[in-house]
Amino acid sequence: MARKTWLFIRAGVFISLLLVLWNFFWVLKLQQPQQLVPSKIYSIFTSPVPQLTKPEKLNTLKRHFSANVQQEKPQEIRIAAVVCGNRTNETLVMIKSALILSRTFTRFILFADENATSALNATVKQWPDNVLNHMSLDLRPITFPREKAEEWKKLFKPCASQRLFLPSLLEEVDSVLYVDTDTLFLTSPLQIWEHFNKMNEMHMAALAPEHEDHSTGWYNRFARHPYYGNLGVNSGVMLMNLTRMRQFGWEKYVVPIYQEYKSKIVWGDQDIINIVFHFYAEKLYVYPCHYNYRPDHCMYMSVCKAAEEEGIMVLHGNRGSFHNKKQPAFKAIYSSIQQHSFGDNLQTLLDDMKHSLTETIHTNCGKIIDSLPKLLQIKKKYQTSDKETRTLTETEILVACARFMQIFLASRKHMQALLNIGIDVIYEGDMEANNANTILNFSQL
Repeated sequence: MARKTWLFIRAGVFISLLLVLWNFFWVLKLQQPQQLVPSKIYSIFTSPVPQLTKPEKLNTLKRHFSANVQQEKPQEIRIAAVVCGNRTNETLVMIKSALILSRTFTRFILFADENATSALNATVKQWPDNVLNHMSLDLRPITFPREKAEEWKKLFKPCASQRLFLPSLLEEVDSVLYVDTDTLFLTSPLQIWEHFNKMNEMHMAALAPEHEDHSTGWYNRFARHPYYGNLGVNSGVMLMNLTRMRQFGWEKYVVPIYQEYKSKIVWGDQDIINIVFHFYAEKLYVYPCHYNYRPDHCMYMSVCKAAEEEGIMVLHGNRGSFHNKKQPAFKAIYSSIQQHSFGDNLQTLLDDMKHSLTETIHTNCGKIIDSLPKLLQIKKKYQTSDKETRTLTETEILVACARFMQIFLASRKHMQALLNIGIDVIYEGDMEANNANTILNFSQL
């Protein structure tokens, strides 16, 4: 009897230890990012990805049908931009910000003038091989409709209206993330790209609001043409499902709208986009302001609640904020990324950025951005087995520890119950004295 009880106790202890290890593994697994919900994903290069040689035409219905359908991670992300005039350097910094925070293969489709094309080619080809293995550079000439081409080219900023014609210029491409050159990624571009999976079957584009506050909104106070919703949308960071835009006949609407409202529009192609989605609001998906964070969100007071809660995803330095002295906080972040070298520790980037921001806290934006607890989330990387790397927030760490302690204590109670059974047997005289001493000593652990 004593031998059987001892074997029973040993088996119970072994099973309990297995339960502790299994549940501890489950706690770690809980922290890994899921595919369907855009989590706080912040990525780095760890292994090369084969470079695609031909553009891949993806099935729109399969990849972007519904947020309720399980979606696979894309083999590549396509980022489009238009580069004219003196925008080459900030374009390179934008590309760098995307690459240092992601290891998903990224295809950059850039419509550029001749000077920008040669400068971009000369610079990018000097980047390290492990960076080039994660990207491709697709440079294309600036192209406008022959009729009134010069007028389109000069609309608002040089070449900015090129994006209006991407559906026909990129016939082989299913979807792109269009960004202005004066934007910086403060998260993996994959996190923005995943909003394609949240679009319904009607949506053909995604944009962030132009304003959050009615008292400072431009469109609701000054616009002399129709615009989307109550405050309009900003076109600086735009997901474009080009297949659906072609099916909709996007460019058949763009040209007549320009002809009708050209004497009333101020912000060029952005105004045209607002007019289109004023009449077809059901075709636009709107994501929060922290996907297109601009000086308007902090220059007077903090009006972007999403940034306060989740951090800034894309920083948009419109109105020259990355280069002039009006918004030193924006300039500080831009300079930190510009000076960052591929291969350097991301913690160094974060430290440099924080140090630069401390010198801007005398400004409203500097004070607000410096106080955001989740500005970059590059602090303590937690490497998972997935293809992305995720930062654990303090709350998640506490939850994980609490969960582990709960499991551990439950297992200890289970072990103690087994030991009590053995002790009861001892008092009944069914075990030898030496076995009794062993069990009693073990119960004190």
